[in-house]
Amino acid sequence: MGKTRPVDPAVAQYFSAPSQPLHRQYLALRSFFLDGKSAEDVAEGYGYTISTIYTLAKNFKAQLRENAASGDDPFFLTPKPGRKKAERDDGLVEAVAAYRKKQLSVPDIKIILDGRGYDVSEGLIYRICDENGFVRLPKRSKQERQELMESSGYADILQAPIAAELAFNQEEGFSSKGVGVLCFLPFIRAYGIDAALMKAPYPGTKQIGKLNSLLAFLALKLSNVKRYGQDDGWCMDRGLGMFAGLNVLPKTSWYSSYSSAIRRGDNIAFMKALNGIYEEHGLLSDTANIDFTAIPYWGDGDPFENNWSGKRSKALISIQSALAQDPDTGILCYGDATVKHDNQDSVALEFLDFYKECTGRKVSCLVFDSKFTTLENLGRINAEGIKFITIQRKSKNLNEKIQQIPDGAWKAAKIERSNHKSRRVQYCESTNVNKHYGEQPLRQIFLKGSSIKPSTILT
Repeated sequence: MGKTRPVDPAVAQYFSAPSQPLHRQYLALRSFFLDGKSAEDVAEGYGYTISTIYTLAKNFKAQLRENAASGDDPFFLTPKPGRKKAERDDGLVEAVAAYRKKQLSVPDIKIILDGRGYDVSEGLIYRICDENGFVRLPKRSKQERQELMESSGYADILQAPIAAELAFNQEEGFSSKGVGVLCFLPFIRAYGIDAALMKAPYPGTKQIGKLNSLLAFLALKLSNVKRYGQDDGWCMDRGLGMFAGLNVLPKTSWYSSYSSAIRRGDNIAFMKALNGIYEEHGLLSDTANIDFTAIPYWGDGDPFENNWSGKRSKALISIQSALAQDPDTGILCYGDATVKHDNQDSVALEFLDFYKECTGRKVSCLVFDSKFTTLENLGRINAEGIKFITIQRKSKNLNEKIQQIPDGAWKAAKIERSNHKSRRVQYCESTNVNKHYGEQPLRQIFLKGSSIKPSTILT
């Protein structure tokens, strides 16, 4: 038999002399039903009349029958796990309901509430809408959303602050969906990219400094804001503004005005500084890939030329740009958006001069499209000891030449691809001498296969 524990008088009094009515009723009914005491004894022990004991017993039985299906207990509440429902007396529920009745979406409601000083999340707004019986809104056009925002008094509630540099001399709290971009700041500082931006001759404004202006552009890129002209919600985000050292990011019109003030020389100076950083940290190999990309222009096409767009498989009015990439790290080490049809043949030579000026060494191997240069320029590249690989421009005569190669001359090869898949092709190679290229023979590799069109590689 176990030992008897000492009884705490205060705890014993809780059970022997209950002060709460429900507690006293529970103990009285327990003595009546479980201990089998008479109504007279229970009434005397707990201060009730005999008729009250019978009434309590009758009502208790009825409650048990009524709650049999639901499982509710007449005396005890079962605690429910999860976040407790907060009782709010600051008018938040009424404000959310009022804006939802005007068909505003949850993100739009949060922007308005942030402007009114409420510190709430989109999840809480969604729960309030759900608890008040609001259903999911249908998809609306930009014009419809703008009209709803104007009719809700959005413009009167939110006066977007003017972007200004932060002093960082006081503590403050704010909510933001863009704080993730702040994780890039240590890398910008560690690699000295901020110093490179300051050295480049980019312009500044009276309100916003040069570094803050450029980081404002970078904030939108890193936050993956698409078509920022259609939605100004991001310019109210304090986290994105802090990334640029500002209270908030500038408005859409500011970006257009600042872009028009940037010259190509500013970008060239910054690219040279960046390549110096890449070279210092060993991020550039001895090989470079160059390719054209067409930036579509959907306005008046008079100032621009028709260029082939590989993404759309057609020629369209666009800005022809050239990009150079390091194949090992994927870094874009050069860019030129001033390429025209009459100067595209010299892009490869311009890049080689730029690379040598930045790094102090030559590219060992260059991979590019044949449109980048001519046979004469290929000869100059070869004379400088730079290896190259390029695809010869397709033509009807070249296709006929490939078709005339006898079957016995073709060899089989398996080419490994970057997605860990392979492609089987047939190839045949030859050399020839071209007066435009120089005295050294030019190597030609003809390719064909079931999944590729006949092509010729020059190297």
